[in-house]
Amino acid sequence: MMRSHYCGQLNESLDGQEITLCGWVHRRRDHGGVIFLDIRDREGLAQVVFDPDRAETFAVADRVRSEFVVCIRGKVRLRPAGAVNPNIASGAIEVLGYVLDVLNDAETPPFPLNEYSDVGEETRLRYRFIDLRRPEMAEKLKLRSRITASIRRYLDENGFLDVETPILGRPTPEGARDYLVPSRTHAGNFFALPQSPQLFKQLLMVAGFDRYYQIAKCFRDEDLRADRQPEFTQIDIETSFMDEEQIMVMMEGMIRHLFAQVLEVALPNPFPRMSYAEAIGRYGSDKPDLRIPLELVEVADLMTAVDFKVFSAPAADPKCRVTALRVPQGGEKLSRKDIDDYTKFVGIYGAKGLAYIKVNDLAQGREGLQSPILKFLPDEVVTALMQRTGAQNGDLIFFGADKAKVVTEALGALRIKVGHDLGLLEGQWRPLWVVDFPMFEFDDKENRWVSLHHPFTAPKEEHLDKLAHDPGNCLSRAYDMVLNGTELGGGSMRIYRKEVQQEVFHQLGIDQLEAEEKFGFLLDALKYGCPPHGGLAFGLDRLVMLMTGAKSIRDVMAFPKTQSAACMLTGAPSTVNPKQLVELGVRVAKPVKGEG
Repeated sequence: MMRSHYCGQLNESLDGQEITLCGWVHRRRDHGGVIFLDIRDREGLAQVVFDPDRAETFAVADRVRSEFVVCIRGKVRLRPAGAVNPNIASGAIEVLGYVLDVLNDAETPPFPLNEYSDVGEETRLRYRFIDLRRPEMAEKLKLRSRITASIRRYLDENGFLDVETPILGRPTPEGARDYLVPSRTHAGNFFALPQSPQLFKQLLMVAGFDRYYQIAKCFRDEDLRADRQPEFTQIDIETSFMDEEQIMVMMEGMIRHLFAQVLEVALPNPFPRMSYAEAIGRYGSDKPDLRIPLELVEVADLMTAVDFKVFSAPAADPKCRVTALRVPQGGEKLSRKDIDDYTKFVGIYGAKGLAYIKVNDLAQGREGLQSPILKFLPDEVVTALMQRTGAQNGDLIFFGADKAKVVTEALGALRIKVGHDLGLLEGQWRPLWVVDFPMFEFDDKENRWVSLHHPFTAPKEEHLDKLAHDPGNCLSRAYDMVLNGTELGGGSMRIYRKEVQQEVFHQLGIDQLEAEEKFGFLLDALKYGCPPHGGLAFGLDRLVMLMTGAKSIRDVMAFPKTQSAACMLTGAPSTVNPKQLVELGVRVAKPVKGEG
């Protein structure tokens, strides 16, 4: 019964050979006394022909239906002229069926697999084992396997060791996003599933395993989006005795090698680099999509003296931004309704409105412009705005004026949306490194500094004195790889001296007692000859999503959860036997009314 070939492997070179196929009936067609079966396996489709001369086999072919599991023996032959199917790998040949064994019948599936059907995602996830039979889904998982194989080969060849780290660990200090696992043997205590192998991989550096990698499962209990899942996969990497320059060169080499091998795409060499401050200033994002040729332009200095507090007040406040976004030909392409829709869109990010100027004819000066805000702006300010933004006839200029965070996020998101809406994207792949991140950002709600990356990221050596006295201007040795507006991987050089790690904890409001309780094992390790080290982690699911052109990481995972973190297939999460809860010393509280 064992197959001799996969369906997608059949071609003209096998003409005249007897072969054996195993797979599923994708489609059955009855044409003038001849039965055609399209057989499907993971490698593709093959057309098998049954004619009435072999009466017994023909009778079996007559009764099979879609998704029956079959084994077929037959002879490969070239298709007649005009019958070649260029859309499948085996399209130049067909198989004349000699023997057909039905290995298992199948009920009619809940949705058709041989044609596009707009079935709801819940149904697809409920019957995921059937959904994965669809060729387009199978292709994504096959490509994922090729991607991980390529990455493993590259890292193996560069001296990296594949080391597994624990899944059951200690809850993180913040703890809000941990999945907790109650311990039966330590009543009242809990393990946590890892959000990242961060501390263990640093300890491996202390242990002397100077090049580590792991394709690691990670877990995070948080609100979900298209690129988030409660469990996800990281390509986790750490090295000793290499600086950030060497790490970045090696890692972009890995991604270039991957794209060349799997997609036959040549990425730039080297990847461009951009500081965090420049990315935020020009693109309103620390993961800019360079395919979109729109940039934010600072205009606060032009607005300080205007008699319009919406602009002048933020222009005079160092914590605010006044920024313009020029949309080439936007005045001609965007309607008033479009502008109203964009105004609602920026409201999601806290913007109170969206001022604009429509440029009809620059030669006419003020008369050639259209805008509700023009009456508040003197001629010299209008002229300066046109010059600074590089405005041309037909353009539309949007403005943001508010707290820096609001303007950055609102106009950064608007830049992406307008770019996609107007089809302004240039080039297919635009990678870059974002560097020179701040160590900390201030959390107004908590009224304290928080790490921009994580608390084990090293400050720049020349900024060590700022760590204690000017933390807001202390830059870190962090680096993020960005591709088409998506963060592929984030990393940094790590702190390897105990006194520096203690000072970072201090700035984060973690006192000595708390630091010893939660990170004592790390501080201990730093005392015993910790080498300089750094690394990064790539999001494998995001990488595969980009490389396959999928819209969501759910499409590149075999058995994903829904956006509410539920498994439609197995019914997880579920209740457990009360006896188990007693044994674990856990009591389940009923939700308070009104709290969902």
